[in-house]
Amino acid sequence: MISYLSGKIILKKDGFVILDVNGVGYEVFVSAPSFDKLPEKGEPFNVFCYLDVGERSLKLFGFLSYKELELFKIVRGISGVGPKAALEISSIGSLEKIKEKMDKNADVFEGISGIGKMKAQKIVLELTGKFKALKPVKKTKQEDKQDNLEQDDVFIALINLGFQKDAIKQALLQIPSNIEATQEKITHALQLLGK
Repeated sequence: MISYLSGKIILKKDGFVILDVNGVGYEVFVSAPSFDKLPEKGEPFNVFCYLDVGERSLKLFGFLSYKELELFKIVRGISGVGPKAALEISSIGSLEKIKEKMDKNADVFEGISGIGKMKAQKIVLELTGKFKALKPVKKTKQEDKQDNLEQDDVFIALINLGFQKDAIKQALLQIPSNIEATQEKITHALQLLGK
């Protein structure tokens, strides 16, 4: 299996390059976003590869990072997703980046040729199981502290008084640590909130 090549680009055409590796030319297909980042003809180029074995052909697909290659393999394993569509999806970068986009309700596969709405839904469904295996992103102490605020009695009391979540969080973070009693915290928070 060819998994990495290092050589010089001798030809760049839309969607692929020919890479000279010690006198042997390899045709390597790359995604549109990757193509735009390629060095010029004659320049050295290192690429991670996947050799796709079809019934009538062998095609070499290239990736700028190992994470893209990993993503390609995952997506390529989904039935109904061909190598060209998998190549374009892999240009998103990684499984983590797909999850990040999905968390923001972005249309992750918008504009990718060969991926209609039904196929996109199938891919999302298949990838959802993979997301569970991802390591959770470590939160900063500040983010952790803000999340804990929502379970705080003072926070709940202020929400019930009609204040906005963000304003309450900002006020609670400003309360000196030596103030510990709930009633005192509420009084101090109300002063900060201007009531």
